[in-house]
Amino acid sequence: MKTFKGFNNDMTCRGFQYEEGKEYEEKNAEVCECGFHACEYPLDCFGYYAPSKSVYHEVEQSGEFSQNNDDSKVASTKIKIGASINIAGIVKAAIEYTTKRIKKECDSDGYYGASSATGDKGASSATGDKGASSATGDYGASSATGYKGASSATGDYGASSATGDKGASSATGYKGASSATGDYGASSATGYYGASSATGDYGASSATGYKGASSATGYKGASSATGNCGASSATGNCGASSATGYKGASSATGDYGASSATGYKGASSATGYKGASSATGDYGASSATGDYGASSATGYKGASSATGDYGASSATGNCGASSATGNCGASSATGYKGASSATGDYGASSATGNCGASSATGYKGASSAGDKESIAVAWGYKSKAKGVMGSYLVFADWDGDEDRYWIQDCWTLKGAKMVRVDGVKIKPDTWYTMANGEIMEVQD
Repeated sequence: MKTFKGFNNDMTCRGFQYEEGKEYEEKNAEVCECGFHACEYPLDCFGYYAPSKSVYHEVEQSGEFSQNNDDSKVASTKIKIGASINIAGIVKAAIEYTTKRIKKECDSDGYYGASSATGDKGASSATGDKGASSATGDYGASSATGYKGASSATGDYGASSATGDKGASSATGYKGASSATGDYGASSATGYYGASSATGDYGASSATGYKGASSATGYKGASSATGNCGASSATGNCGASSATGYKGASSATGDYGASSATGYKGASSATGYKGASSATGDYGASSATGDYGASSATGYKGASSATGDYGASSATGNCGASSATGNCGASSATGYKGASSATGDYGASSATGNCGASSATGYKGASSAGDKESIAVAWGYKSKAKGVMGSYLVFADWDGDEDRYWIQDCWTLKGAKMVRVDGVKIKPDTWYTMANGEIMEVQD
């Protein structure tokens, strides 16, 4: 039996490690208790493994079987792990699954009905549970409304919409639009200027092609835009957003969201608690807003910013800029002329590379210079700095109220000094601070 199985990103399932191409066997199979589990209907996988943090594979189940009454989940004593399948493949498989199980009719408004329109400007609509709708040809419109409905529009300017839980929608062709509304829905738009939207919990949205747009709105949704100028947005807790290609934009809004933009001039933004944002490519911009967020920009002139307590920001590449704003944040700039700034109490800032600049602004901040032609600035109250041989360190000397250190109006700047790490007066890789006009080693 051909089925579909979800895994964690590391190919584990309930603590067991699987590998592609391998076969496994157990003595007994009982749904939700023992055996190997997979789903006949591809979108049912989303209920067990959310698209934002999972991978999916085609599998072959054999031996003894145990069926689930709630959905298409099957337990078996034997399983073979097949090839991986992406969101677009999941959508296609869901449409094929539904189409094979319906009664072929021209128009349908009932359970298991099917509707198909072939030709330019044709319209196809299937209303009812497990209905399938397909429009093939330019300007065709396809709509499937109901539980487990499948909708597919193939051709230029086609529009595809699946409304209802576990619906699948696919638009293939120039300027196609695809929308899946409802829990566990999947939407895929493939082609030039395609738009894909999945609205509802556990929805998955994928837009592949030039200037494609992908949006997943809802809890644990996943959104992916692949192609030049694509835009990807995942709104909701645990959502994942990825834009791959030239000038792609990726945004994940909600707690635990992940956002990634890969390509030239890509922009990535993760807003929410524990969000992660990554921009890979020249001129990329990455921003993580929220406590515990992580932001990384890799490439020439990339910019990375983490705003919120305990955030981490890293810019890797020449002329990159990295900024961590918030208490206990960490900021790192690696590469030629990189700039790193940590603003907030106990923040850490590091610049590694020629002509890099590192700045720690805030109470007991730490700044380090990792190249002889770089500089580390410890400008906050009781902050510290260190550097390699030949680098420069800047210190500020403050009078302040220790009991109210977080109020900057209580600080008074007395003076500042710059020194060079010469190995004699100032030792390399050693933390220094400034107090009462003197630069001194930091005591543990």
